Amino acid sequence: MAKAKKKTADNTIAQNKKARFDYALGEKFEAGIELQGWEVKSLRAGKVQLVDSFVQFHRGEAWLMGALISPIQSVSTHYVAEPNRKRKLLLHRRELARLQQGVEQKGYTVVCTALYWKNHLVKAAVALAKGKAEHDKRQTEKDRDWGREKQRIVRDHNR
Repeated sequence: MAKAKKKTADNTIAQNKKARFDYALGEKFEAGIELQGWEVKSLRAGKVQLVDSFVQFHRGEAWLMGALISPIQSVSTHYVAEPNRKRKLLLHRRELARLQQGVEQKGYTVVCTALYWKNHLVKAAVALAKGKAEHDKRQTEKDRDWGREKQRIVRDHNR
C-alpha cells in the first residue's frame, strides 16, 4: 500500500514585508503568542496587520505592540474587543536575555516578521534587526529589480 501524501498547506497567517525592507534582519526566534479566543478566530479569517508592530520589553517579559487584529462580527456584543492591545510573547529565558542584550546595542530593535500556524498553535517569528539607512533601502530595491529582470531574460531566452 502506498502512503498518502500530506497536503502542504501554507501555514503563514501574515507577514511583515515592511520590516524586511526597513531593517537588516539578524538572529531570528520563534515565539508563542498569548491570544484571546476572538483573536484566534480573527486570525483564521486573516484579519491581521503586522506593518507597525514591534517588540517591547517590560519587567523581563516580551510584549508584541502595534499588531492590529481586527475583531470579526461574531464576537459577542457584550464584550469590548481591543484590536491594538499588547500581547505577551512566550520565549525561553535564554532567548529573552539574548534579545534584550541585542536591543541594548545602539541601532537594534526587535520586530515581528510573521505570524504562522504550527500545528494548532499560533507562533510569531521575531528577529533582532538593525535599521537600514536610505541608501541601503535603494540598494535593496535595485537588487530586487535586477532579480526580476534576470528572471525575464532567462524566461525569454528559453522560449
